[in-house]
Amino acid sequence: MADGYFITPAQSPQVEMRPGLFRRTMATTDEIMVCEFFLERGTVVEAHSHYNDQAGYVTQGRLEITIGEETYICRPGDSYAVPGGIVHSARAVDDTITIDIFSPPRSDYMTEAR
Repeated sequence: MADGYFITPAQSPQVEMRPGLFRRTMATTDEIMVCEFFLERGTVVEAHSHYNDQAGYVTQGRLEITIGEETYICRPGDSYAVPGGIVHSARAVDDTITIDIFSPPRSDYMTEAR
């Protein structure tokens, strides 16, 4: 195992949150959390909100995201920000990987956190 400052994918296996949606909780401090999400093509993340701020970055695929009343198809290199409390949803146009940051960390994702 690496020191507490470094997390490898082997130390944080993917968790299938529901069919087609996988999360890997990576580096976490008291203030921020990094998660990698893999969404299979066609997977929908239903409209929801949480008090945590969320920012994400698409590394692979295309993800249609609705934040509030705005919808956009994010491609590799695109990023998005969701202030806490704002309703948002997503649909994977292709197999997609995103890197998301939550502040404060999501307690419901802490089971795999380092």
